[in-house]
Amino acid sequence: MFKKKEKQTKPIKEKKVRTMKVGVHKKSVIALWVVLIASVSFGVYKNFTAIDMHTVHEKENIQLRLDDTNGIENFVKNFAKSYYTWNNSKEAIEARTASINGYLTKELQDLNVDTIRSDIPTSSSVLDVLIWDVEQSGTDEFTTTYEVVQQIKEGDKTTNVKATYTVKVHVDKDGDMVITQNPTLAPAVEKSGYEPKMQEADNSVDADTINDATAFLETFFKLYPTATDKELAYYVAGNVLEPVGRDYLYSELVNPVFTADGDNVKVSVAVKFIDNQTKATQVSQYELTLHKDSNWKIVG
Repeated sequence: MFKKKEKQTKPIKEKKVRTMKVGVHKKSVIALWVVLIASVSFGVYKNFTAIDMHTVHEKENIQLRLDDTNGIENFVKNFAKSYYTWNNSKEAIEARTASINGYLTKELQDLNVDTIRSDIPTSSSVLDVLIWDVEQSGTDEFTTTYEVVQQIKEGDKTTNVKATYTVKVHVDKDGDMVITQNPTLAPAVEKSGYEPKMQEADNSVDADTINDATAFLETFFKLYPTATDKELAYYVAGNVLEPVGRDYLYSELVNPVFTADGDNVKVSVAVKFIDNQTKATQVSQYELTLHKDSNWKIVG
């Protein structure tokens, strides 16, 4: 008899569980983004820093150039003396032309041909040139405002004429200069209508203190014009007032105004002196702070 074969059971294969490496790729991406953002941020920072430093450097250069305007002022003064001086002889006109051409661009040289001719009836000399303003109008260009006083002669008649002009001066990096705009009429510089507010007494200082402080000031200003450091030390704290060493004679205090300032007394005062050399009266103005312990002293 044949035995019935038992059905063999196949071993069950275990299914492989798929595993995912969570976070490794993500961390790499994050790290790359951090590096990228940091690089971009650093680049932006460097760029702005460079711009700021460049701006600061440019401002410093402009300020340095603007602070040193003596050369421009002298250049314009010398030009003006030549430009506004003439007489109607051929030789003088040619000499003037040659002189002003040493300051002007070629375009302006051509523009000024025949501005002074031999048929005009006047001659001119320059009495004074005043520089009122030098303003930077470009990287290498400066607008200069000046006033010229001329003495004009026509026959037997002599007249003084005053006028204000502007010119533009180009300055090379090596300091060479040339005028790029012809003298152009400008408004005259006039006296301002400003009046400072007069200090007024506020009755904060009693009469005895005022009399005492006034006597101190009179004593001090009699000594002050010729006082030495050692003598001033008795009346003045520190270097509030320096020796002046002048042959002045004290005359009087003019309208002293006293106000209380804590433990101190402030005084606004004009002082008249006689100059022993010129015999003229000189009026000086002072804003002083006085303090009294055993004696009065100027502390500010």
